[in-house]
Amino acid sequence: MPSMGLARIVDRPDTKSGRAFDLLVQFLIVVSLVTYSIETLPNTTPSSRHLLGIVEGVIVGVFTLEYVLRVLAAERKLAFVFSFFGLIDLLAILPFYLSLGIDLRSVRAFRLLRLFRILKLARYSKAVRRFHRALSIAREEIVLFLCVTAILLFLAAVGIHHFESEAQPEQFASVFHSLWWAVATLTTVGYGDVYPITVGGRIFTFGILLIGLGVVSVPAGLVASALSKARAIEDAEQFEVDRDQAIAGE
Repeated sequence: MPSMGLARIVDRPDTKSGRAFDLLVQFLIVVSLVTYSIETLPNTTPSSRHLLGIVEGVIVGVFTLEYVLRVLAAERKLAFVFSFFGLIDLLAILPFYLSLGIDLRSVRAFRLLRLFRILKLARYSKAVRRFHRALSIAREEIVLFLCVTAILLFLAAVGIHHFESEAQPEQFASVFHSLWWAVATLTTVGYGDVYPITVGGRIFTFGILLIGLGVVSVPAGLVASALSKARAIEDAEQFEVDRDQAIAGE
């Protein structure tokens, strides 16, 4: 069937044609990212921009053909369209045709993740599966943490607005203006562009900084613990496989 032939090219990196096709696409992704970066240079000449535009048009044409082929070759077409790579592929070409005024070429960098499959980096594939399992294990804790963090951000913005709005009406004009300070302080980044000058504001900031230390460390601890559990589960599954093989060999 034609779809089977397409599948051998666009979704089978273990075949020569599929490997060559995928490597060509990855090369074009790198070229598109380089041309996108060059376009951001302030002194780019009009002729250079015109040449870069031609290159971009050719690359988008190839990516469009690739996307259509992948959809046609997919057994479950809707599943592919709404998958991670399907959405990334679509976002990489859609603004070019719709003239949305949004440049999403940078999202093509995510498509380089297919290199792990193309180069048959099995151990990295196992690491990705382990990380996915870890996120599944800690999913409820992470969601709860994100919700609590969002509440803390809001309360921090409200608090600093209360202390600093009169002393610094421009920097802390509203709770929305204060959210930037809350983000920078809770994440312990502290850019120093907005800072409290009142006694109450500084005391409040000290408390937020202490809370921020926990905000930074909690997700790292959650993921590390979940990764340890995922590795233990993986080792247990491998042990069972080895045991079954040993019994079958007997």
